Amino acid sequence: MDADKRSDMLGNMQVKKLLFKLSIPATIAMFVNALYNFVDTLFVSWQDGEIAIGALSIAFPIQMIVMALGLMIGIGSSSVFSRAYGRGDEDAMQRSVNTALLLNFTFSILITAIGLVFLSQLLELFGATASNEAFARDYMFYILIGLPPFSLSIVLNNLARAEGRANVAMVSLLIGAGLNIILDPFFIFDFGLGMGVSGAALATVISKTASFVFILYMSLRPESSLKINLKRIYRFDLKMTWEIIAIGMPTFVRNVLGAFLVIIINNLINYYAVGDPAIYISIYGVITRIIMFSLLPGLGLVQGLTPIVGFNYGAEFHRRLYDVIAYTTKLLVAYFFFASILVILFAEGIFMMFSTGGDGQYFVDTGKQALRIVALGFTMISFQILLSSVYQAMGYAARAFFVALSRQFFLFIPLAFLLTYLYGVWGVWWAFFLADLIAGGLSFLVYLYEMHDLKRKIPGFS
Repeated sequence: MDADKRSDMLGNMQVKKLLFKLSIPATIAMFVNALYNFVDTLFVSWQDGEIAIGALSIAFPIQMIVMALGLMIGIGSSSVFSRAYGRGDEDAMQRSVNTALLLNFTFSILITAIGLVFLSQLLELFGATASNEAFARDYMFYILIGLPPFSLSIVLNNLARAEGRANVAMVSLLIGAGLNIILDPFFIFDFGLGMGVSGAALATVISKTASFVFILYMSLRPESSLKINLKRIYRFDLKMTWEIIAIGMPTFVRNVLGAFLVIIINNLINYYAVGDPAIYISIYGVITRIIMFSLLPGLGLVQGLTPIVGFNYGAEFHRRLYDVIAYTTKLLVAYFFFASILVILFAEGIFMMFSTGGDGQYFVDTGKQALRIVALGFTMISFQILLSSVYQAMGYAARAFFVALSRQFFLFIPLAFLLTYLYGVWGVWWAFFLADLIAGGLSFLVYLYEMHDLKRKIPGFS
């Protein structure tokens, strides 16, 4: 599909059909990506036991920080690109892409270098224990090396969706996740290389690099509207840099706070756990994977929504904006509710899959109860995620920033400290539920206000 046809599609195709056209590829890719994380954790537990799962939890903050960087620049630049695309400003489109790639490459290389130099200090900060530190060190070393291609692929995936090439973004993610699932058994288990946790990390690095190579190749093709010219890749727009960062900052903050929360939770568990805290950190590791596996496919719907919002907001097609946001809300709430019910019903079976004996029964009994508490708040998350994404697509950086902060900073952190002080480790799981409930309720009220305001801009619409 050429650039003119994609522009016509974003501005004229029936919005429900357009939403599915753009979101189904993203949803499939997100589902497979979440499946890879699930399988990765499962294989590690089968090879090295439940304690080894904690290594993935210890390394998770650094992955979230790099993901935050990629999403900040990717979402910020795709918002700038989408609005320029809607105006037909090809020069601004090209400058937004060049600026995004240079920014991301510089920052990701810097994070890799700092991480490798201060690896021991990071492990201590992230809550490693005597039982899982060796596993965490092995895993994080390889993950740090693979950060630049991982982060760059996130940026290019967002830009591919912004130009209406959702299928290209989907295939890129499928290559990374699918290859990882294929490589994992060979790298992890004794019938292959037998590298255990290190093998899981190495398989991830190889797979993410393959994903990046594909999306870069497709972005350099003549049919791409990104118009990447490697000979002019140095075209760096400082003013556009601040706009990209400002728009993407809510996502960056949300994900960095997510990393910060993992660090806080790991350390709260270390402080309040009775006995070896490593088993509780492994329980938390499983819960984070289940959250990703359950909710990330729903986020694919939002990823399909954002280029539609950005393009039509730039073109001032307010009726299309209202219709697609309202329809997406119904689908997202229904999906998150369905995911919550499934997780609550099958919590015990989920934890039994990760159990290998020893402390397995305690791991299962404690984990299933914790997971059910966390899953109670899934439905309310939908309003916060939708509202923040719509604000970003429209370029309302400050509003998106506040929405992103509400759950993780203003609510979860104080609730986690208060409830763990009162109820020990179980306070962590209840903090998840209460933060989701309160933040979701507030976001729902703001969503109603914004939809009413948008309706007033539509002539003759009541």
